[in-house]
Amino acid sequence: MVNDAAGGPGLRTLVLGGARSGKSAYAEAVAGREGPVRYVATAIPDPADADFADRIAAHRVRRPGTWNVVEGDPITVLGDPAPVTLVDDLGTWLTARIDARDAWEAPRGTVRPDIDALIAAVTGYAGRLVIVSPEVGLGVVPATQAGRLFSDEIGTLNQRLAAVCDEVVLVVAGIPTVLKEAEAGPGSRATAPVTESQDGPAVAAAAAKTDTTTSADAVAVAAAAGAAATGGVAADLSGSRTASDRPADASAPRGLAEFDGTTPSFGPVAAPDARVRAEAAQRQLQLTKPAGSLGRLETLGNWIAACQGVCPPQQFERARVVVFAGDHGVARHGVSAYPSEVTAQMVANFRAGGAAVNALARLADATVRVVDIAVDSDTDPSVSAYKIRRSSGSIDREDALTEAELHAALAAGRSIADEEIDAGADLLIAGDMGIGNTTPATVLIATLTDTEPVVAIGRGTGVDDAGWMRKATAIRDAMWRARPHRLDPFALLRVAGGADFAATAGYLAQAAARRTPVILDGVVVTAAALVAEMLAPGAKRWWVAGHRSTEPAHPIALRRLELEPLVELDMRLGEGSGAVSALPLLRAAIAALAEMATFGEAGVSSADSDSTTAEAVS
Repeated sequence: MVNDAAGGPGLRTLVLGGARSGKSAYAEAVAGREGPVRYVATAIPDPADADFADRIAAHRVRRPGTWNVVEGDPITVLGDPAPVTLVDDLGTWLTARIDARDAWEAPRGTVRPDIDALIAAVTGYAGRLVIVSPEVGLGVVPATQAGRLFSDEIGTLNQRLAAVCDEVVLVVAGIPTVLKEAEAGPGSRATAPVTESQDGPAVAAAAAKTDTTTSADAVAVAAAAGAAATGGVAADLSGSRTASDRPADASAPRGLAEFDGTTPSFGPVAAPDARVRAEAAQRQLQLTKPAGSLGRLETLGNWIAACQGVCPPQQFERARVVVFAGDHGVARHGVSAYPSEVTAQMVANFRAGGAAVNALARLADATVRVVDIAVDSDTDPSVSAYKIRRSSGSIDREDALTEAELHAALAAGRSIADEEIDAGADLLIAGDMGIGNTTPATVLIATLTDTEPVVAIGRGTGVDDAGWMRKATAIRDAMWRARPHRLDPFALLRVAGGADFAATAGYLAQAAARRTPVILDGVVVTAAALVAEMLAPGAKRWWVAGHRSTEPAHPIALRRLELEPLVELDMRLGEGSGAVSALPLLRAAIAALAEMATFGEAGVSSADSDSTTAEAVS
């Protein structure tokens, strides 16, 4: 639900419940469906209280990596605007305030100034706000002066909050019920049962029977939990946009017209197998060479073994390059040395096998696929099944995409990764093709790394000084528009990225989710990788950097991802060419680890055996 009153405050929801009632899980699901959340954590960990520390850790694991977690006083935090804020919870906040005033044995009302300040902050807050607070009447309260004080003060606080909040939800045994319904918006008697656990919210399929309608929020919780349980995507069931009620648009590009309306969702990604990595490292010590003498080939081989989950690793049988092609409206403003028509011409060249990446891929035993995501002209149907639009918007003055286009592009990238992996790909590479695409790449990287524009801007396709100045102006203006969204990967791609960047990010995130290693290419792909890591925290552990581009923004992005490039050849072509150039090194790392004889197999004395012999002789 949203508050549609123009200029009015955002919807304020108070979620009450006893201990382990599911109130936090419910609040997280409700807040999270409206976009990335600023999560105000009021709990202060006590190193001596291991159980409480475990509870805090369980909450942290449940929260998406895209959320902005703030640990502090909600009174202060609510002084700064944010689209969605979740405060969890006021029980620990009140405890801290009583502690601060040393008021456990003081008269009731000693913390009233703090409560007054909180009520004022909530009343004056303009964004969407969800507040979690304990309903102590549902739990056991110690029959002590401190226990009675806390019960009285939290009861007073909850009553005052309920008076200023638009809606109040009580969660009992995982079942949320609306006690106070917002005047604006659809009916909202919440009935979907919720169970709070360390694995996150799980929602039963059937709603409890009541005499009122099922709330949009409760349905959203069910959808979110269903996605979490299956690893899939939660459909937007709140009525804002579904596949069934979205009007058909015969003129829409194929990728957008066929998009099913669900919002792509990527969760945290598990790391490659640490046990197998350790096994590979141990095997390296047994091979007929001095320990560490193959340098990074050894650590690279260990990483590949961990990705495959087997030691020794298997040689790649189907390395696959996917080139994401898309034009950008900013290219019309003189930021590139080439016209936009080149993009479509190069797409045809990829299909014919005549581009640099085709030649390099043939040598490295890889195959190439090109996909038209947003080329500003018609392309062959064989490459345009996922086309989202013709050219993304000019990001220095308008958004790159609509929200629907963004979600369709992310879904396209994810589907492409699934297609390739299901067809047998055991190594993926992302390439790029698009005149003007280093401009949004630089905007994304500089925004996410807080880098001054002039430090990050390169020559792209080889612009002269005047072109560089035009490019700098466009990047400066686009960064001004992008900065408010630097913590929200979805909004950042929509405002300052493009359909090709979103598709690439979805592709990289899904490859990691499917436990498939990836070689990153240059500045464009790595810019998308920065966003993909926000969408799917931990995805970067499945990537290696193929090379270091001469574009100044590229090493900045690699440092943020903590990736060291495999080669440095002063390349800046894109297409996936730098990544493909590094592929033989991965093959060499596998060959060394898998095909090299051990000291025992070859009958060669190891350093340890020589030392043992010498000791015996002495």
